Amino acid sequence: MALSAKLVMRQGQSLVMTPQLMQAIKLLQLSNLELASFIEEELERNPLLERVDEAHDPREHEPSAEAAPSGDPAESDWTSDEFETDRGALESGLGTELENSFDGERAGPVADPAGDMAGLSATSWTGAPPSAEGEASSLERYVASRPSLHDHLADQLHLAVVDPVDRLIGLSLIDAVDEAGYLSEPLDAVAERLGVALARVEAVLGVVHGFDPTGVGARSLAECLALQLKERDRFDPAMAALVGHLDLLARRDHAALRRICGVDDEDLADMVGEIRRLDPKPGRSYGGGPVQTVVPDVTVRAAPDGSWLIDLNTDVLPRVLVNQTYRARVVRGASDADRSFVANCLQTANWLTKSLEQRARTILKVSSEIVRQQDAFFAHGVQHLRPLNLKAVADAIGMHESTVSRVTSNKYMASPRGIFELKYFFTASIASTMNGAAHSAEAVRFRIKQMIEAETPSDVLSDDAIVAKLKAADIDIARRTVAKYRESLRIPSSVERRREKSVMALAGR
Repeated sequence: MALSAKLVMRQGQSLVMTPQLMQAIKLLQLSNLELASFIEEELERNPLLERVDEAHDPREHEPSAEAAPSGDPAESDWTSDEFETDRGALESGLGTELENSFDGERAGPVADPAGDMAGLSATSWTGAPPSAEGEASSLERYVASRPSLHDHLADQLHLAVVDPVDRLIGLSLIDAVDEAGYLSEPLDAVAERLGVALARVEAVLGVVHGFDPTGVGARSLAECLALQLKERDRFDPAMAALVGHLDLLARRDHAALRRICGVDDEDLADMVGEIRRLDPKPGRSYGGGPVQTVVPDVTVRAAPDGSWLIDLNTDVLPRVLVNQTYRARVVRGASDADRSFVANCLQTANWLTKSLEQRARTILKVSSEIVRQQDAFFAHGVQHLRPLNLKAVADAIGMHESTVSRVTSNKYMASPRGIFELKYFFTASIASTMNGAAHSAEAVRFRIKQMIEAETPSDVLSDDAIVAKLKAADIDIARRTVAKYRESLRIPSSVERRREKSVMALAGR
């Protein structure tokens, strides 16, 4: 068979994603914080983009001829017919004596019995002197910064240790302490890295163990609890045996713990209560920065007619404009290279503004459909949450499932029942025993939690008993599914719950 080269024309269809389209798809799944960071980068990169609050008419800030001050600024600001210069009138208006209203060192012109106000300036009215740089005093100058765990431990180290080598070892150990307060690096690795004996590192660690907060620098949970118990003078042999078998305590195997510790039920209940009052993460009161509050992208509120009003949170929506005036000014008399650069910037800026507008519309459309589908949840609570998937929402609003998935990622909705991620409303369905409407998995999980919370020490529900109760409530569910939901809620088994409730009952006597 002979091989030959030839030209063939074919016609076909294909979907090609341009860089702009790929970027627009990426914008859909960005959170409000990630989107704000992206907009900041675009503002720095594109000179034709500007924020809405920066887009203003310069003439608005130009002083007019009628408002221009004449003569001495002090006279134009302070010498008017409405300004009281009489001492009695000033004290009457302030409700107190002038000496109590102004700083004593700066109130000379005001407190002058002669009533001469010519020397009064704007700085005389401040309650505190300006800073050394000449800036006005502010409240932030008097607010103490919150020390970090590292700084707190380092300050104690400088007071407790004098030897420079031991200080270096102590600082290395403090650097290895994580935000929870635990030592994250083995001691032998620290000794090898610093070139010192392991015994010396252990001795310095013993000093660190005496720092505040108690339990910091521990290498395990048992050591952390032991340090706190020693500080309270409660680390007796029975308590040491209990701390040494925390795995049994986690399994709530109280019979084995009574045998190992050599105590009765009442003493064991007191010891377990003492353990519960300890702090398993002593460094969390110092570690990390402030917790970032979730800012919702959409708000839902009830309307007077019983429906729901869905609004976008305008505080998290970036608002940018294309500065056409600046573009026209730059293009005028520019070179070909500059014109090409400005043209690309204009195209990017126009695309970005359109993509942001389309993103906002898509979020609002998807959120409105979610609220319509989950109307019973907003009206009555979690038990009325309906099973919902991406396809149902996508078909209702005429979009693709992947678009709905991207829109609901990292987006939050504020409602009268709290703030929820949009993904929260998409749950699997659990069939009904009577061929009725399916139940939401989240609603079933909530019902299981309510059943277990209503238990009594004499009536602890097993997984089989929970299955029977749910089937009586028209919910067809398997035992392994109940166990999976219970474990996802971090609820122990019925045997462990019965042991815990019996110990708590003894402790409450």
